[in-house]
Amino acid sequence: MLIAIMILAAVMLAAGFEMFLVLGVPALAVKAAYFPKLPDPVVIQKVFGGIDHATLLAIPFFIFAANLMASGQIARRLVGVIQAMVGHLPGGIGLTVVGGSMAFGSVSGSAPATVAAMGRMVYPEMRAAGFSDRFSLGLLVASAETALLIPPSITLIIYGWMTGTSIASLFAGGLAIGLFLGLAFALFVLWEARRDGVSVAEQQMWAARGRAILDAKWALGMPAIILGGIYSGLFTPTEAAAVSAVYAIMVEALIHRELTLRDLFRITEESAIATAIIFVLLAMGGLLSFFVTLARVPTEIIGFLEAIHAGPVLFLMVVNITFLIACMFIDPNSALLILVPPLFPAAMALGIDPVHFGMVVTLNICIGMITPPFGLDIFVASSTLGKPVMSIVAGVFPFVVVNLIVLAFVTYIPGLSLIVPRLLGG
Repeated sequence: MLIAIMILAAVMLAAGFEMFLVLGVPALAVKAAYFPKLPDPVVIQKVFGGIDHATLLAIPFFIFAANLMASGQIARRLVGVIQAMVGHLPGGIGLTVVGGSMAFGSVSGSAPATVAAMGRMVYPEMRAAGFSDRFSLGLLVASAETALLIPPSITLIIYGWMTGTSIASLFAGGLAIGLFLGLAFALFVLWEARRDGVSVAEQQMWAARGRAILDAKWALGMPAIILGGIYSGLFTPTEAAAVSAVYAIMVEALIHRELTLRDLFRITEESAIATAIIFVLLAMGGLLSFFVTLARVPTEIIGFLEAIHAGPVLFLMVVNITFLIACMFIDPNSALLILVPPLFPAAMALGIDPVHFGMVVTLNICIGMITPPFGLDIFVASSTLGKPVMSIVAGVFPFVVVNLIVLAFVTYIPGLSLIVPRLLGG
């Protein structure tokens, strides 16, 4: 039955149907074919009940906060601190892009928002320093992936909602893997800078660095509040999201004085539209997940794995290949909604830790965000910087290779994903 669902979804996708229909129609087809006696109101209950979770309230709050920071001074001042610290190193502006993307990701949770914010701020500086156009575009797009791993990742929130995994534990694992991925990108930047003889900025005195930190003190307060509040037990991830939105409004309106009432209405409208798109997909994905589970598809997958004596190594290899192929043809977040429900029970049956599995899945989603032809971040960069899509694709390819190397480490060394959750959990 899983094959029939995938064929129907593929046909609808090729025919140009909207993604929420590609998720919803196969679910209704499963109901009609296998559960015709199931009352129709159950479908409505699952559509609305599936997204009626307090955990999901974190998504609109974090989207709103990210848009506020990208439009104001918080993002710029965070990047300013990173540049003051590493700008004098070989490829310093490239390292600033990596560090700035990680910093902005730590307060936004959104890769597309990170691409848009960082692209406008640092792309001209990368070109002026001597980085090639292709490498500059690739680095801007690829480094934004860290926003999907470093808390507060919207992708990890969705995965936690789907699987019942602790959001705090996922955030802890994402922090470790996000830093690991950022380190890999930084090493690649250093190699490229030395090879091309990229110019470096003058090393700033500690007094200048202190002024940069002082200027960004309110911006630096955002990740401190989000992460400190969650891991200290002061508030939940959902409450942290609400606090971050209120904090962003107060800082941008009252301290930086950049946020006007008209800006607030515009940002609220943009955030509401983005939230609605995500929640429609979540509702349809939840409906499909319900019928896939009801039809015992996960049980069939587990039975097949037992029949061929597949262990965790082979299973995780299949998971990676499946996600990498799926994300080339459908939106990565939709791939998450389609593939996790049948694969997660199989992972648990094989003894794979849910946090480790979440890191493997999320890193695959990261790669999908920069993989043509449906890599969302590629199109965000194209529209933000006015660059042809194919020139961005050419720049992204080396970073896909770096991602695959990191994915191999994360897949087969579970300790990379679990060390921080275990430390924080005692």
